[in-house]
Order: sequence, then C-alpha cells, then structure tokens
Amino acid sequence: MRVNLECKISLLASLQSSNIIGGDGKEKRVPRSSAIGNSAPSGLPPGSTTSASQLGQAITALRRGDPVLIRDDIIRDDRLSVLAIAAELVSEEKLRRLRQVSTIPPRIVLTRRRAVALGLAQRDELSGAVTISVSSEMPAAVIRNLADPEASLGAEPPGFGPEPVVAKSGGLAAVALAKLASLLPAALVVRVGAAEAALLARRGDLVAIDAALVFRRHAEDAALTRVAEARVPLADAEGARLIAFRPGDGGGEHLAIVIGTPDPSAPILVRLHSECFTGDLLASLRCDCGDQLRGAIAAIARDGGGVLLYLAQEGRGIGLVNKLRAYQLQDAGFDTLDANEQLGFDADERVYLPAAEMLRQLGFVTIRLLTNNPEKVAALERYGIRVAERVPHVFPSNGHNERYLRTKAARSGHLL
Repeated sequence: MRVNLECKISLLASLQSSNIIGGDGKEKRVPRSSAIGNSAPSGLPPGSTTSASQLGQAITALRRGDPVLIRDDIIRDDRLSVLAIAAELVSEEKLRRLRQVSTIPPRIVLTRRRAVALGLAQRDELSGAVTISVSSEMPAAVIRNLADPEASLGAEPPGFGPEPVVAKSGGLAAVALAKLASLLPAALVVRVGAAEAALLARRGDLVAIDAALVFRRHAEDAALTRVAEARVPLADAEGARLIAFRPGDGGGEHLAIVIGTPDPSAPILVRLHSECFTGDLLASLRCDCGDQLRGAIAAIARDGGGVLLYLAQEGRGIGLVNKLRAYQLQDAGFDTLDANEQLGFDADERVYLPAAEMLRQLGFVTIRLLTNNPEKVAALERYGIRVAERVPHVFPSNGHNERYLRTKAARSGHLL
C-alpha cells in the first residue's frame, strides 16, 4: 500500500514540476525557484505558516494552475480532502495525471448559479455549489468551457455522468478559493483518502490548506495594517493624504484618501468607492464610476473634509479579467447582474468589512455616507459604523451607460 501511495505522490509531483501546463494546453517554462510551496514566512520556524500566509499561497498556486490540497476538517468521519485545480486552467496532461492520482473519478465543481445558467440545475435555489462527475472521455476543453460562458459547449458535450449533486465542504472551498484568486468560480477536484492526504500535506512543494480557513477568509479582511502614508495633492483637493491598508492575507491594498482635517467628533462625509480601472483610469463611458470618484473628491473638499475609501474590489468584487468577460456578455444582451451570474458569481461579490475597519482605525465611527446604494449603509451599520445620513451621489447618463444605470435602480435598489 505504501508503494502505491508513493507512486501516486510522484504522479502529483509531475503536476507541480517546473514545466507548467497552461489552460491552452501549451507548456510554459518557469524557474523552479518560483514554485509555490509551504515555506515559512520570515521569523517562523521552517515548515510553519500563518493562516494568512497559507491562504495567500493557496490563492497564488491556484492562479498558476497548480493543484491545491484542500483538507476538510468539517466531516471528520472520513475527512473528504480534495486536490483542486482551477477549471479554466485545466489541460489534457493535468487531467490525465489527476485521474491517476485517485481511483475516484474527478468532478467539476460549479456554483449553483453557473449550473443554472448551463441548464444543469433548477433556479429555485441559487446558493452553494454542485459537482458533476467527469467520465474518462470528457476532454479538458469541455471542462474549461463549462466554466466560461463565452466558450461553446456544443450541442451535447461528451462525458457527463449522473445528475449534479450538492458540493460538500472541499468542493465549496475550491470554488471560494477560485473567487479569491479572481478566477472563474469553478474547479476540477479529485477526492483523496486520509492516508494520501497526509502524505500530500507533507510535501514541501504542494500547497495544503484547511477548508475552514478558506471559509474564514473574511476574518482576514478585518486584519488590516496601515503600511504607508503620504501627502498627495489632488486637482480638486490639494489637502489630501493617502493611507494604504494591507489585508492580513497579503492581498491587494485598500486606500484611504483623507481630505482636509475631518473632525472625528462630528459625522464626517465618507464615500466607499470600489476600484474601477476602466472607469477611474480610462474614463470608460460604460459605467458612472469615474464621475462618482472625481465627484466624491470634489464634494468632500467642498464639505470641508472627509474620507474616500478606495477599495480593491474591481468589478463588484469579481476582478478586472472577469469584469471584461462580463462586458462581453453584456454586449450579447445580458444586463450587469445577469452577466455576473452567467459567469457563476453572485450579482455583487463585494464585502464592506474592510471599509468599516479602515474607518475605525482612522477614528471615524459616525459618518454621513455619500452613496445611492442602501446596501452600503446597511453593511456599515452591521459592522458597527453609524451612518447618520445618506447623501445622494447621482450623475447624468452619457448614452453608453443608460442600461447600466437602469439596472442599478431597478434590480440593485440604487436610489437614482
């Protein structure tokens, strides 16, 4: 039995080699020194990691197309650990090797929203995820296409097994990890037994993480550290300072733009602004983000001071690449919310716990919120920030974003 397990481990090692196989099936050479492993952060004993470090390593590994071992501590009777690869990065070689790792066939994990879009699940329940068995004849291209609504599946994609079943903890964690990695929320997983999982976890070049740690990720959102601060005069607010906050998992920094010298004893004017590369930087006309950003800075300056929080939550939290995918779907006729759901995401994936924590660290717990979105008001109140007033923040449409604004009002409850 020992020999058999070690043989399977060696097969996995070939997946983690320096010859990384991309989602296009082509081999990409990368230096071995850049491989992702369980190396300890500076100051920790070898082989040990913080929870934030483990999560960051797992996110990076998944984005590279490497397998990640997700250990399930929730179901303790047989510990349903899985090896997971991002579905959009599966190649024929990776699929072949995963099939050899376990006698149990691999399964595709999709969010239930994506399964509904594919006609594989009923719309009566949209939360959670489902798994679909992968037969021996299903090609890697179909697995990739199942995750991507822009791809063609054909009339009857080969290799479907029985009806989808509800995903358990390991599968749910694989999808959640894909979301954190700004990948399409779908994964190819293969179940491994307790003995195999124990051997895999001891490998120095394979990232292993507990499912519970992925689900607790929002706790890392609150573990923000102020890492840099500088005076940055702005066109509409010369007395502005930028303060950078880094999350506990090492992800993208959130920024606070502090304008003037706001008084913590009075409700200050605050804007929560999710980053938008296309609108903020390129002045895209598809949305109103650029207008809202510049308008908020000017409004806060006119008010005598306040804070704009620039949150690293591009595309309502799905990331820039997936936002561009959503744009393609919008051009095909879907509205903003439906496009996100076609990709397998919730209509809005943003979390406002970091914003509340930033305000607390800055010393502001009572604010006037510059927003048209009642959900932002409710979210900050849930996290202990009192919103004394909602201040409207509306801008005219431009001919390109009329449908976008109508959707925000009709389906997202924005007060426009």
